[in-house]
Amino acid sequence: MENLNGRRIVEAGKLCERKNGRGVDTNRNWSVDWGKKEKDYDPSEEYPGTAPFSEPETQIMRNLAHSFRPHLWVNVHSGMEALFMPFDHKNTTPNGATAHLMKLMLQKLNLLHCKNNCVVGSGGGSVGYLAHGTSTDYMYEIVKVPMAFTFEIYGEPKASSNDCFKLFNPTDSAVFERVLENWCTAFFRVFMDLASRLYNLSTEAFEKLEGNDMSTAKKHQNRDLIRNDYHTSRKVWRNGQSVITQFDRSFEWGTEEMRKISQFLFILSTFLLILLCYKVSKRISCAQVALDFFYKPS
Repeated sequence: MENLNGRRIVEAGKLCERKNGRGVDTNRNWSVDWGKKEKDYDPSEEYPGTAPFSEPETQIMRNLAHSFRPHLWVNVHSGMEALFMPFDHKNTTPNGATAHLMKLMLQKLNLLHCKNNCVVGSGGGSVGYLAHGTSTDYMYEIVKVPMAFTFEIYGEPKASSNDCFKLFNPTDSAVFERVLENWCTAFFRVFMDLASRLYNLSTEAFEKLEGNDMSTAKKHQNRDLIRNDYHTSRKVWRNGQSVITQFDRSFEWGTEEMRKISQFLFILSTFLLILLCYKVSKRISCAQVALDFFYKPS
């Protein structure tokens, strides 16, 4: 758990608290556009700390992200129902092919899990205010995570702004179960769609970009362009030089290994099924022999 001391404060009865034990909003303590204050800035709500990564919680998360460079980041919140992509610190979304794929994924989730009722777009353009120094912007801009999202999974619009428990949490067991099941399913869908979105790049995406009458050659050309755009976005700087990371090769190796494992499990299942059928047929034959021996008319 990242914000252990902040949770203790909430559980002690201060239900509207959103900061850590040192009074810092850890979702304002990241380095992208850190420290900028809007006109409605309230330090009791979103104090960003004395410097980027001044807090141990954000340091841990930053170091963990850089250690293995994830291809998916989801920052889960409550307070409304929304599906956000970068950016939080400005009223716009990124350009490029991977950004387009993020939009497609959010549109699909909105249709299947929000019944088109979720707010979809950039955090800065959709939530009603700009947020500076957030984790999602850092993951997308600095760590180069290709799929970086913020999900707002629940909100009670009729609740008073002072009733933070009701505003941010289901108070009815049936609603709680519905929210839990819906968003667990949504996450599984994200996991299943991720590889195909990034590497197999469906024809649907190209048709939305170029039109349904696009030739096969043009689709393949666009696929190469999108893949090149993705690979470029995964570059990091080492000693002043841009270097492609091992992420893509590792992912392809992992995909190939999973394919081999799936083939092995299929063959094993087939063998076990044949063995089971053989055992059953043999048992039936033995039973038939016993019946013939004991009950055969003389």
